[in-house]
Amino acid sequence: MGKISIKWVKSGIGRPSDQRKTLESLGLKKLNQTVIHEETPSILGMVRKVSHLITIESKPK
Repeated sequence: MGKISIKWVKSGIGRPSDQRKTLESLGLKKLNQTVIHEETPSILGMVRKVSHLITIESKPK
């Protein structure tokens, strides 16, 4: 599986608590922070849930 880079670009203020917890579970603590994760089904599900708050970039292996 490849890696994906996830950048938090839109605030979680006013969003449901499950979306804020999903951002935290992805390892995002501050706005404009970038993290790198493996493309696993669980990570992709979390990314889909908060896709309106983040940007995603695929990284080559």
